Amino acid sequence: MKSSTDSATGLRQALLDKLRAGIWKSGDRLPPERELGETYGIGRTLVRRVLSELKEKGLITQTVGSGTYVSPDAAARLQSADGGMPTMHTSPAELMEVRVLLEPVMIDLVIRHGTTADFVHMEDCCARGESAQTLEEFEHWDGALHQAIADATHNNFVRSLFQMMNTVREQGDWGMLKKKSVTPERRQLYQREHRDLVAALKERDIDRARSLLTGHLLQVRRNMLGY
Repeated sequence: MKSSTDSATGLRQALLDKLRAGIWKSGDRLPPERELGETYGIGRTLVRRVLSELKEKGLITQTVGSGTYVSPDAAARLQSADGGMPTMHTSPAELMEVRVLLEPVMIDLVIRHGTTADFVHMEDCCARGESAQTLEEFEHWDGALHQAIADATHNNFVRSLFQMMNTVREQGDWGMLKKKSVTPERRQLYQREHRDLVAALKERDIDRARSLLTGHLLQVRRNMLGY
């Protein structure tokens, strides 16, 4: 059973991962404390402690009666803390080449280390993607789901790698190709594939989960790039 320290560390890392990956941008409102506590399986006291730490670092702001928001200069502060590493341009073809090779490999770590809270978070990403009103919003939750799967490995190297991948997804080339390739029918297919994948992960069916993820990535690459 996880200690309260481990749980707080998991929440802290998850929040930082989302800020670094650009899933939450300047001015975005974070989920309420109660929702964060339920998602990551910790009490509101620990949630408040983690949020207080991020506030002290200047990454978030809090307004009584309104909520918690990403600070205007959060990205710059994180880049400075991470050593100012620049983001190199990566083509969609290069990204998909790496994703097809690496994402299925991490399934073993998810099966071994994934927690109930991790799977709840994945299901939430699926639900939010399904209710998205725009392609941009769907793409946001698509990326969030794959990041949630990476987070469930509880391996900081894998998490960092996926932060870089999600940064590439923010580049214009990816967005233009995705917009051209995603029809309503294909979006419905992606949503079903996401649900099937999360179900296999929850059941800790490693072979099925790996097969589903590989098939999903190949389908996305075929739709986007034609091969």
